[in-house]
Amino acid sequence: MLILVTYDVATVDTSGKRRLRRVAQACEDYGVRVQKSVFECQVGQKEWVLLRNRLLTEIKADEDSLRFYFLDEKAVQRTEHHGVDKPINLSEPLIL
Repeated sequence: MLILVTYDVATVDTSGKRRLRRVAQACEDYGVRVQKSVFECQVGQKEWVLLRNRLLTEIKADEDSLRFYFLDEKAVQRTEHHGVDKPINLSEPLIL
């Protein structure tokens, strides 16, 4: 499944900056950054449970926010990107 993960982590203090890095790292472990605080994550059910639990553990619910958008194939096909840093197509083979 393709899930769009967005977050807003309060960084007014040092602990917030650490949470922001941990949230970004969790998303990087499962997906591709498409904007500063937006990741596309192509995951299976087990990976989704792990990612979701990890993110919910990292944030402070009274200061930060997370949003998950579950994208079906139609939504993916209707996606447009403009400007720099075109994201990687997760459905195509990745050649290194």
